Amino acid sequence: MTIARTQERMSHDLFLPAEVVELRARARASVARHVAPVAREIGSREESADSFPWGAFRGLASDGLFGIPFNGSAHPMLGVCTVAEEIAYESSSLAGVYDGQCILVPATLAHATPAVRERLIPALTNGEQAFAFATTEPETSSDLTASRLSTWADETEDGFVVNGRKRWITNSVVAGWVSILVRAGRDGERAHMLLIDLTSPGVRIGTPDLKMGHRGQITADIVLDDVRVPRENLLGAPGRGMAVALSALVRGRIGIGAAGVGVAQAALDLAVHRLQTREVFGRPLGAMQHWQFQMAQRATELECARGLYQKAAMLLDQGDATAEPEAAMAKAYGTRLANDLVREAIQIHGAIGFARQVGETGESVRLEEMYRDAKILEIFEGANELQQWIVARRLLGRDITG
Repeated sequence: MTIARTQERMSHDLFLPAEVVELRARARASVARHVAPVAREIGSREESADSFPWGAFRGLASDGLFGIPFNGSAHPMLGVCTVAEEIAYESSSLAGVYDGQCILVPATLAHATPAVRERLIPALTNGEQAFAFATTEPETSSDLTASRLSTWADETEDGFVVNGRKRWITNSVVAGWVSILVRAGRDGERAHMLLIDLTSPGVRIGTPDLKMGHRGQITADIVLDDVRVPRENLLGAPGRGMAVALSALVRGRIGIGAAGVGVAQAALDLAVHRLQTREVFGRPLGAMQHWQFQMAQRATELECARGLYQKAAMLLDQGDATAEPEAAMAKAYGTRLANDLVREAIQIHGAIGFARQVGETGESVRLEEMYRDAKILEIFEGANELQQWIVARRLLGRDITG
């Protein structure tokens, strides 16, 4: 069933650079070729190392969408966020994979030595290897500080020896490399960001996590037992790993805000189609004023959410290192809207929106999958409550908010 995109008549890329407008069209065509045909399978199968969506992953790479952070564009952050929105329209979980591969990891590789960059970036951009980004641990996530880290690196003459455990790490079950945040010494007060070869002795990848949604974004623990890391794999200055990690996470939260917009757009399009085609009491469901006003409000909010992530991305592209408060607003607003719109689209569809499939006829609407997927958007890359605190801190001042 073909669903018309309301974005075509309700949203205008008035302020976007011409190269990003062209990139959106190219990304949409690539997603249609490589993601849409397998998106429902990706969203429903149980997580395992064998279920990683290599076909879609490498298909997007083959169309040049992994090279955006490195191709000399004047708008790399805006470009990758635009692509993330287009991917999320069909598969929120694959947009999460893209966020790690093309936003978080490239932000850390910007601090690598030229030799390391020359060796690894080609494998990243062509999709030959998946990469991972690891800050979260069993006892620390949004509350990210060096003192909270229990994964540590002891310094040696030629590098570091790393011990500890990271949790919920995207791509870990298939990745070749991970950018990882570790404490500088077991009792240190600073942190390093290191690049670790996941085939190194002492590295163990845990069993894939079984999640409610985002099943194409396969996560697992990374366990490190006396893993030796050469000094050249230090990303940034010694003891400055927290700055590297936080810089990446600012970019990641904008990317997840963009993914929220993609999910919200897909939900709005499904809702509008149902309101136009479903008859109740002899009239289209959309003739009910309640749904007219509600969808008008959601369309307005969607335009605001898209503008927020675009503005935050452009701030980064213009050299603003924090993009606050727009980055926090974009993440919290866009992902909440995704959840609100998917929930309302299910309500509009009724029972068929709630069902995975009608047993007798095989009919299916993807909203059940979207509902399972949308919730995590409010949690990872910094929970939305943390984003609200960031906005409040800028609004009221740190002396008030702490």
